[in-house]
Amino acid sequence: MKSIRELYKIGYGPSSSHTIGPTRAAQVFLSENGGAERYRVVLLGSLAYTGKGHGTDEAVKKAFSGRKVEVVFDKTTQPAHPNAMIFTAFYDGKTLTKEIHSVGGGDIRVVGEENGSPDIYAEKNFDEVKKICIKNDITLWQYALEREGRQIYGFLADVWNTMKACIEEGLQASGVLPGGLGVQRRAAELLTKARPTNGNVREDRLVSAYAFAASEQNASGGKVVTAPTCGACGVVPSVLYYFKNKKRCSDEAVYNALLSAGVVGNVIKRNASISGAECGCQAEVGSACAMAAAGLASLKGMSLHETECSAEISLEHHLGLTCDPVGGLVQIPCIERNAFAAMSAINAVNLSSVLAESRKVDLDTIIATMFETGCDLARGYKETSIGGLAKHFDGNKVIC
Repeated sequence: MKSIRELYKIGYGPSSSHTIGPTRAAQVFLSENGGAERYRVVLLGSLAYTGKGHGTDEAVKKAFSGRKVEVVFDKTTQPAHPNAMIFTAFYDGKTLTKEIHSVGGGDIRVVGEENGSPDIYAEKNFDEVKKICIKNDITLWQYALEREGRQIYGFLADVWNTMKACIEEGLQASGVLPGGLGVQRRAAELLTKARPTNGNVREDRLVSAYAFAASEQNASGGKVVTAPTCGACGVVPSVLYYFKNKKRCSDEAVYNALLSAGVVGNVIKRNASISGAECGCQAEVGSACAMAAAGLASLKGMSLHETECSAEISLEHHLGLTCDPVGGLVQIPCIERNAFAAMSAINAVNLSSVLAESRKVDLDTIIATMFETGCDLARGYKETSIGGLAKHFDGNKVIC
């Protein structure tokens, strides 16, 4: 598995696969073909279906920095990956072409080339990770720290500061989100309505306010952290932000929680997918819920078995979740979905304290199930905006 530096990416919304990934792909292509007369970029599959709503064409044009570039949408899906791009550079008398895939979380894969950095985790699944932790009597975050080195704390400080800023700026913002759906920002209202309440109602509203704040910032193109994606960027921050404020725990404790969450995210990323275009929203919000649960279990000092159980419950009950963004925008149902998943992560942690010792299903089994389920989902339910809520949404209907 790769470093968690490749899981948590700081960038701009609304979509890691549709904005961060294509931007990186354009930069890679230009680094080798910066002197061409003109360029053509074909956005295929999911990038074509929802690229306008996600702003993919504008992100690519911006990456080309004023050069002459034509961006074409082609809904043909490549067999290798639904988020494919074909870049062509036109020189005097010749052309050079490269196919690049945006594989989720802002990562890209150049077809026909060696991609990515070397693995720093020899373990391939959670069972192997668990055996190392048990053998050495260490926690999940201690396992990650041994692999990453203490220098990872500087990186995690940047990640956490960006997450906090995203929430705090989102709580102060108001107005209508861009894109034409007329979606109002609701984070500040949720925060206001949380203050006079107490108990579980207060917790739910606060966590929801924080998740809405981050998700609304993402939808408006603000700076966020992929955790594991932009579309799911509100889940992990909202849970950790709420618990840190409630328990007054240290920043280092939060960094350790991000390490635990990162291990779970990495295992999912390696053995399944974090791409909505590949496996539906179970791969994005479901994975984020599992990560948030593992992070919260870490903050609470829970056992390794309880931590695994928390993540397993979280992912299990997002199985089959479709990716059906209305209008190709990361707004409906994405923003509410982040809040719901954040609350689910907290509930999963609470359940695991009772169920961990008697559970029958492990995390690796659920991850394998999620991937198979995602592969079996009909194309229309995987970030195309032609199925599910995106198909049936009626923006003209008045709801009282």
